Amino acid sequence: MVTELDDAAAVARARTGDVDAYEILVVRYTTPAHRAAVLLGAGADADDVVQEAFVKAYRQLAHYQGRSGFRPWLLAIVANETRNLHRSRRRRDGLVLRAAARAEPEASVPDPAESAVEVERRRYLVEQIRLLDPRDREVLVCRFLLDLSESETAETLGLPKGTVKSRTSRALTKLRGRLAGQEVPGA
Repeated sequence: MVTELDDAAAVARARTGDVDAYEILVVRYTTPAHRAAVLLGAGADADDVVQEAFVKAYRQLAHYQGRSGFRPWLLAIVANETRNLHRSRRRRDGLVLRAAARAEPEASVPDPAESAVEVERRRYLVEQIRLLDPRDREVLVCRFLLDLSESETAETLGLPKGTVKSRTSRALTKLRGRLAGQEVPGA
């Protein structure tokens, strides 16, 4: 299997039936897709959401236009599948954003006390994000936890770029309001 293919080449080959080329995309984007599903609220069902998203993406490759890249297109499918999960189970407030609460491993050995404080701060922030309205939460997750650009966030959530800007601003204002006056762990 050739892993040096860029996304456009892998998609082009996958469209011709090259399963190995699609596998390159699956390997490349399983982790970001899973992270997006968890952060958008799929919780324990994130694996199922990601699997369904990859199946749908494969079936829809003929309709993929490639304007903004495979990653935002796939993450839009993941976001839609996560919304479908919420609708079908009527469960908007499950174990949202649990994966984001875990600190990323560092190369150096951190001070245990600092690590504990950082984990607690991150957990607290994620909990406050989880309490936001789902529309506000989705925008913040995409922009700041998944590190998507405004354009990628717009494509992922199926929103105009201006809506992403206004929701981001509004969500940050609400989040600041939640954090103001509250004792932040470790502060």
